[in-house]
Amino acid sequence: MPTNTTSAYSDFHLQFIAGEWQTGKDDSTNTNTNPYNGDTLVEIQQATKDQLNEAYDAATQAQEAWAKQTPAARAAVLYKVVNILDQRQEEIVDWLIKESGSTRIKAMVEFGATRAITLEAATFPNRVHGEIRPSNTPGKENFIYREPIGVVAVISPWNFPLHLTQRSIAPALALGNAVVLKPASDTPVTGGLLLAKVFEEAGLPKGLLNVVVGSGSEIGDAIVEHKAPSLVSFTGSTSVGKHIGELANGGEYIKQVALELGGNSPFVVLKDADIEQAVKAAAFGKFLHQGQICIAINRVIVEDEIYDDFVERFLAHVKTLNVGDPNKQDTAIGPIINEKQVKSLKEKIAKAQEEGAKMILSGEIEGQVVPPHIFTEVTREMDLSRNEVFGPLVGIIRAKDEDDALSIANDSMYGLSSAVFTADMQKGLRFARGIRAGMTHINDISVNDESNTPFGGEKNSGIGRFNGEWVLEEFTRTHWISMQNEPREYPF
Repeated sequence: MPTNTTSAYSDFHLQFIAGEWQTGKDDSTNTNTNPYNGDTLVEIQQATKDQLNEAYDAATQAQEAWAKQTPAARAAVLYKVVNILDQRQEEIVDWLIKESGSTRIKAMVEFGATRAITLEAATFPNRVHGEIRPSNTPGKENFIYREPIGVVAVISPWNFPLHLTQRSIAPALALGNAVVLKPASDTPVTGGLLLAKVFEEAGLPKGLLNVVVGSGSEIGDAIVEHKAPSLVSFTGSTSVGKHIGELANGGEYIKQVALELGGNSPFVVLKDADIEQAVKAAAFGKFLHQGQICIAINRVIVEDEIYDDFVERFLAHVKTLNVGDPNKQDTAIGPIINEKQVKSLKEKIAKAQEEGAKMILSGEIEGQVVPPHIFTEVTREMDLSRNEVFGPLVGIIRAKDEDDALSIANDSMYGLSSAVFTADMQKGLRFARGIRAGMTHINDISVNDESNTPFGGEKNSGIGRFNGEWVLEEFTRTHWISMQNEPREYPF
């Protein structure tokens, strides 16, 4: 176990399986690169299905003893993790910038969210509880226990890799479970291996956390289909989430799933809103991390009466944003994660123009850095409105009135996050309750996540809720035990 916390972690070319750092045995290599300058960060020989099986065997064996640990013992490990995160903040932020293309602003936001969810998870061992329920059978008592669910499979994304991985593994471990984690191929370090180092340093017993870096073709389906996990926690696209749901419920072993999927967040500006504040919020909520956030603003919907004014001010504000090197303090928009995503954004830009949207701001795409693109006169039928953008492109839709704005906001297969700006808080609350989404924010951006509030969506945006009391339900199982204290009379 490392004791010198001033020395940076190393050996990220290795896998963390069964409490040991080992070389992957697959023939393929994951070449992990910096999305801004293309520098190679680390080359990881990937894991085989046999190594995945080894990870599951270790997790299964270690989990039983871990579940029997006292709440205080499990909580102590999580509190140590928080301390290590604090000690290594600059090291972690640096990795987020160079591996995921995070701007320094976004990296600090992500670090804070990671720390918060870890601190919240440290309280879970003492918050999980059962119930005693009455019985209509004489002499019977009913006990309802909340038990660890067992082994949890976690498949994490590349956009907020540290936070969205820790959001699953910290609660899972705190509640007495073991974890087998497959991080996204673009962010194997911040999405998994870095956290494995932190938990190892914190003294987590061997086998409870396993990080398996492998190709989707080799272990992508196998991590879901394996008999060991009782729950699969996935954060990513709706299409992949649907596939995971099919595997989890259509194979030999049925599993529970917690799916946080795609979004198409509406940002509604009603005619009585503070336009200047709405403009600032729209810019931050859209362009934070280049728009590569599931809860980023995807559609800006503005009432007709203030549409032109909003567009003029929004355009002027976005033109002031700095684009480029994510390591600079004043950079607002950094690189896109990979070339595949850049190609997708280029196609979306062309599609928007073909469908009649008016591009009022653009810029030259240099490498993987895509500057802001703003489109006006966008309609609800256009591709820019229908599908998740996941980049620094935004369409502004004109709504006839408040009712039309609500209709447009709900006209989506997604229902993750949303926002509405208005001077009338009661009107804002009525409007917010009319939106079919898991989360709605009044006079704020759609990008909100607090460790003690329920995070999740409706419709094609997922199943289940993370954070706080809600994640206690996701990562534990219910066990009803009855006790017949006196002889019962049976009819035969």
